[in-house]
Amino acid sequence: MRRLNRKKTLSLVKELDAFPKVPESYVETSASGGTVSLIAFTTMALLTIMEFSVYQDTWMKYEYEVDKDFSSKLRINIDITVAMKCQYVGADVLDLAETMVASADGLVYEPTVFDLSPQQKEWQRMLQLIQSRLQEEHSLQDVIFKSAFKSASTALPPREDDSSQSPDACRIHGHLYVNKVAGNFHITVGKIDHLSFGELVPAIINPLDGTEKIAIDHNQMFQYFITVVPTKLHTYKISADTHQFSVTERERIINHAAGSHGVSGIFMKYDLSSLMVTVTEEHMPFWQFFVRLCGIVGGIFSTTGMLHGIGKFIVEIICCRFRLGSYKPVSSVPFEDGHTDNHLPLLENNTH
Repeated sequence: MRRLNRKKTLSLVKELDAFPKVPESYVETSASGGTVSLIAFTTMALLTIMEFSVYQDTWMKYEYEVDKDFSSKLRINIDITVAMKCQYVGADVLDLAETMVASADGLVYEPTVFDLSPQQKEWQRMLQLIQSRLQEEHSLQDVIFKSAFKSASTALPPREDDSSQSPDACRIHGHLYVNKVAGNFHITVGKIDHLSFGELVPAIINPLDGTEKIAIDHNQMFQYFITVVPTKLHTYKISADTHQFSVTERERIINHAAGSHGVSGIFMKYDLSSLMVTVTEEHMPFWQFFVRLCGIVGGIFSTTGMLHGIGKFIVEIICCRFRLGSYKPVSSVPFEDGHTDNHLPLLENNTH
């Protein structure tokens, strides 16, 4: 009884089989089918390789929200070289709350030579080249984000030559913590090697990195209007709370007689954006890659099968018409009443 029930169950399951097997004796192969199969397998292999390269790649996702953090401090990272003696150089920060930041707490005044060494000039040239490319191709910023901790630091490299020249400039470098309100950073004219806001992130290129300005007059003002955007960076290599910024620059000569008033020096007026940007590096999940791969294989099988069937059908129609056209029609036999007989004449038996 159990064996009978088991056979009924197996027969029922066999009837539900959506993939019936065709005996090999009923399968007919052809050269055209083999050619189409070869093309299909080659296409599947190429598309699978391309899809796997897409699966390995990552992209940056940008999300925007209102910055609700007003209590924390803003870190300003500075590296500026001024063609003046350190005893004649001063730097200070004043925000809209009339709060003066003591620059001596976080900045170092280091006597140095203003002219760069060959290695430092190459570093500056590469930075300026990257800056120009970033202005033309904004998608390079994603590459820079993903390269964090993968490449060398963007800081000014030390001098590789033992210059016997006496120091004629002052390098001001370090960091300051200010309130998260608009403010003004002031310093005497010089060369900006680095300026950034927030946590230092290696391999991130900031807009003013490698900028060099040479004053053509003793009384000249350089102004930089900076908009700082809080940024949270989450990649597979680093997670950091930093800041991006955009800058607009202006320079003019101070001439009180001509109505151009002011004080010579470098003025960086910064303001914070109310929006915060979250940059996240994302990767295609495996299940999505598997579904896309199944779609490629199934789609190619179905498409090539239909194209092969349509092509075979067209060829058969053309060949059939060609065969029909090779037969000549039989001449008709006229009757006395005007009708014609298209049938073949019967053979007569003349036997007597």
